[in-house]
Amino acid sequence: MSSFSITGNLVDIQSSRIYAATIHVDNGKILLIERKEDLEAGLPFILPGFTDSHIHIESSMLVPAAFARLAVVHGTVATVSDPHEIANVCGMEGVEFMIENGKTVPFKFNFGAPSCVPATIFETAGASLDANEVAALLEREEIRYLSEMMNFPGVLSGEEEVMKKIAAAHRLGKPVDGHAPGLRGEQARQYIAAGISTDHECFTKEEALDKLEQGMKVIIREGSAAKNFEALIDLLHDWPDQMMFCSDDKHPDSLVLGHINQLCARAVAKGIPLFHILKAACLNPVLHYRLDVGLLREGDPADFIEVKDLVQFDVSKTYINGQLVAANGESFIDSSESAIVNHFSCSKKEPADFEIPAASSLSTIPVIEALDGQLITNKLFFEPLVQDGKIMSDTQRDLLKIVVVNRYRDAPVATGFIKNFQLKKGALASSVAHDSHNIVAVGVDDESICRAVNLVIESRGGVSAVCEAEDGKTWKEYILPLPVAGLMSNVDGYKVAADYTAIDIMSKKELGSTLTSPFMTLSFMALLVIPHLKLSDKGLFDGDGFALI
Repeated sequence: MSSFSITGNLVDIQSSRIYAATIHVDNGKILLIERKEDLEAGLPFILPGFTDSHIHIESSMLVPAAFARLAVVHGTVATVSDPHEIANVCGMEGVEFMIENGKTVPFKFNFGAPSCVPATIFETAGASLDANEVAALLEREEIRYLSEMMNFPGVLSGEEEVMKKIAAAHRLGKPVDGHAPGLRGEQARQYIAAGISTDHECFTKEEALDKLEQGMKVIIREGSAAKNFEALIDLLHDWPDQMMFCSDDKHPDSLVLGHINQLCARAVAKGIPLFHILKAACLNPVLHYRLDVGLLREGDPADFIEVKDLVQFDVSKTYINGQLVAANGESFIDSSESAIVNHFSCSKKEPADFEIPAASSLSTIPVIEALDGQLITNKLFFEPLVQDGKIMSDTQRDLLKIVVVNRYRDAPVATGFIKNFQLKKGALASSVAHDSHNIVAVGVDDESICRAVNLVIESRGGVSAVCEAEDGKTWKEYILPLPVAGLMSNVDGYKVAADYTAIDIMSKKELGSTLTSPFMTLSFMALLVIPHLKLSDKGLFDGDGFALI
C-alpha cells in the first residue's frame, strides 16, 4: 500500500477537540499525526468513518459488495451486519456467502451469528441453526457478536436452546444483540440481566429511557420502514456513551441518497451537541463491538473521511485501510456480478388458491393495521365484504386481502386482511418477507394477487407490481428479480436502485398506495416477533399472546 499525507481539521471525538493536523499514512495505518493547536479556516474536516451499528445487508436488495459500493460514497466504512435474513433461507451456506462476498471489496463488514433461525415455530423457514451451529459460527474470527435475540419470550422463560446460544457468546467474550420491542420494567430487567447488551427496537422515548437506565445501549433506528429517530434523538443529550445509530433495513433507493451521514445532519439540526452525535455515529459502535475500525489515532487502521462541514456532513472523500474508496460522490469500488445461492421450491398458483370462503356465523374479521414508519401493527375488527359466498377486498374501506405463500414447498395459501395500503387496483408481491422470506402479497382481487405472486415465483424471488391496463384487456406487470436467496440482486447497485425506484413509483402512482415505502412495509407484515397482528404462511398470528389465531 502507498504512503501519503493529508492535512485538515481533525475532529478528535475522544477528547472533544478540533484542531488542524497532518495525518501520515503508511501501509494502511496511521503512522503519525502532526498536530497544530487551532483549527484552520478553509481546510476540510477529517473524522473517523461512520459505522451502521445494526443492519441486514440483505434488505438493501444488494449483495455485500454492491452495498459497499454505494455506502462508501456517504462516508460509511463499516457495518455491524446481521445475516439472519439469508440464514433463514439458506442456513450456513447463506452466512458463508455473505462473509465471502464481503471480502471481495475494501469495506469492513462485521457479521454476527444469527440467533433465531427460524425466528419462531409458527412459520416455515428454509433452514434452521441450532445452538451447536451458532456456537461454531461464534468461534470464527469473522463473526463478531451474537445477532439480535428476537426470542425474548425464550429468554424470559430460560429456554435451554436460547440460553446455550447466549452462553456461547459470553464464553467467547462477544456481545449479544437484543430485540425486545415494548419490553419494560421487570421483564426488561430480566432480559438485560441475561447478558443482552443492546436494543434497536425502542419506538418510544419512555421505553428507551427505561432500558438505558438499566444499563442497556439503545440504537436509534432510521430505516426505510421503521423510523424511530424523532422519538429517540433527544435522549442523546444525556446518554452520549450509550447510544448508536443504525438503519436496520434500508432499501437501495434510499441508500443512494444517504446513510448515517444523514442522521448526523438531522441531529445537528435538532441541537444535539456535535461530539455526542459523533460518538453515536463513529465511536460507540467500534468500542462496543470491538471492531477493527480506525478512530483517528496513531497506529489505527486509516479509516477516515473528509467532510465539507460539520452541519450537512457532505462527504468529499472516504478512506478504508488507507485506500481512497470514494470521492465527491463517485465510488471507486468496482461493480461485478456475484454468485447465486437460493432455496425456492414452489409451483405457480391459480386465482382460486387465494379465495376465502365466508362462514355464515362470521360477523367480524381481524384486520392488520399497517402503520407508516413503524414495524408494529394494530389489530382491528371489521365486518367483512361478502360476495358470492366469499370474503373480498373492499377498496372503499381500504380492507385489502393479504396472503403469504410458502416458497419452500407447495402448501395451502395463508390469507388475511390489511388496512392502510390504500391500493385502488392491482397487487404487490415480494419474496422479501421477514424473517422466513416466504412470498407476501397484498391486492384488490385474486387475479391481481395471483399474477403478482407468479411473477415472483417465475423469477425465483423478487418484488413485483401488477395492475390492469386502461383498456381493461391487458396487464401492466413489473418485476425486480432478486435471484440471490430471493432477497438480493446480483447486478450493480445503482441499477437495482433505479429499478426499485421505478416499481416504487408504480405502486404509488398507478396502484394508489400512500405508504412512504410500500414494499418495505409489506416485507414486515409476516414478521411475527413484532406485535400486534401479523400473517405467516401458517396463518394469522397474535404477537401479544405469541400464538396463531
